[in-house]
Amino acid sequence: MSKLLTGAIRKVSALSTRLQMRGAPKAAILMYHCVAKSELDPWNLSVTPERFAEHLEIIQQQAVPMSLRDLAAAQRSGNVPNRAVAITFDDGYANNLYQAKPLLNYYQIPATVFVATGSLGSAQGFWWDELAQALLTPGTLPKTLSLTIDQQLKCWHLGDAATYSDDDYQQDRHRNAWEGKPNSRLAFYYAVWEALKNLSANQQQLLQAEILTWAGAQAPIHSDYRALTHTELTALAQDGSIEIGAHTVTHPSLPAHDAVFQQAEIKQSKQTLEQILPYPITSFAYPFGDLNQASIAAVEASGFEQACSTVQKGVWKKSDQFRLPRFEVKNWDRSAFQKQLETWLH
Repeated sequence: MSKLLTGAIRKVSALSTRLQMRGAPKAAILMYHCVAKSELDPWNLSVTPERFAEHLEIIQQQAVPMSLRDLAAAQRSGNVPNRAVAITFDDGYANNLYQAKPLLNYYQIPATVFVATGSLGSAQGFWWDELAQALLTPGTLPKTLSLTIDQQLKCWHLGDAATYSDDDYQQDRHRNAWEGKPNSRLAFYYAVWEALKNLSANQQQLLQAEILTWAGAQAPIHSDYRALTHTELTALAQDGSIEIGAHTVTHPSLPAHDAVFQQAEIKQSKQTLEQILPYPITSFAYPFGDLNQASIAAVEASGFEQACSTVQKGVWKKSDQFRLPRFEVKNWDRSAFQKQLETWLH
């Protein structure tokens, strides 16, 4: 079959899907990470408690809030409730218990928290947060960072970015990690993050230790970005209003590793959570939203009933239960969130 014909068939198929979706009931799965007031947030992971409360109020008034499990079950039966909204959190930050849960309980809205089990009870933060704290704190760093990655020497020459002023920091607070200007400190942070992202947890930890020593960073991770402890995880799940889902052990980019590694990460995270909590873990989310066919096969083989991606689409009756799409929520005010929600549900 020619490439031209194949491309035409794909276009027709995509058009047919869009036409079917146009009149079909739609739901939205929302993806949050942190509910916290944060000064340092290069990935836009934080929503303040005040803004989160506004989001919940709008969902309560203008949508049909429901748990991810119930929404996924409805989707499998082909009966997606129109304007249904399910809330999820990724990674397992402690602020999900102290900031998010009281607000969720107040508005009587369920949620799912996907936990990377290897970070439970860790005195350290998630590696990307520690890296940001080390590299994006105002001050002066050495001119060159050299790391040996996969037996190859990689060097970053900071130039003027070695000095990072309070003004630089304030300007970068309004940029995403990938939006740093060339040769800026934010661009340097993003480049180092990219170099570490696809490595194993052991490699990341060794290199992270080198980077922290090089940067002279000794301060503990900010409490807003601390991971849950085992006791906090139990408290989070205690009354049943919050479902706990799995998010692997070490939060790797799964497609960067072979099928055996992926299976172990996915299955072990489920087993660890089931040893702590008194119910089966049936929901999963792919770290970074990265997945391939081996990832999906491992999720199915491990006994999960549904899994979430980070594809920005609504849920409808023909969505794949192991690649459920989600919309990433930013720290929007009431008006902006309301507008986004209406767009997503239509």
